[in-house]
Amino acid sequence: MKNVTITLPEDLARWLRVKAAKDDRSVSRWLAELLERMQRQEDEYEAAMKRYLAMKPRKIDWPNGRRPTREELYDRPGLR
Repeated sequence: MKNVTITLPEDLARWLRVKAAKDDRSVSRWLAELLERMQRQEDEYEAAMKRYLAMKPRKIDWPNGRRPTREELYDRPGLR
């Protein structure tokens, strides 16, 4: 483990202490878990993006063999 010192405004520090206490954790443990979740989400996002970008393009089979017009694509009742 590595010790890190941070400086927080008093009201934020108070909020953090209360939040950690409600979760029955120390401020240090609460912050570590928050940062671990953020790191995991970022890693998962990067992996998903790499999987998506690695896919080969595929041809779209349009209904009835024709592409929709711009008007058909953007004709939404909620926008009128």
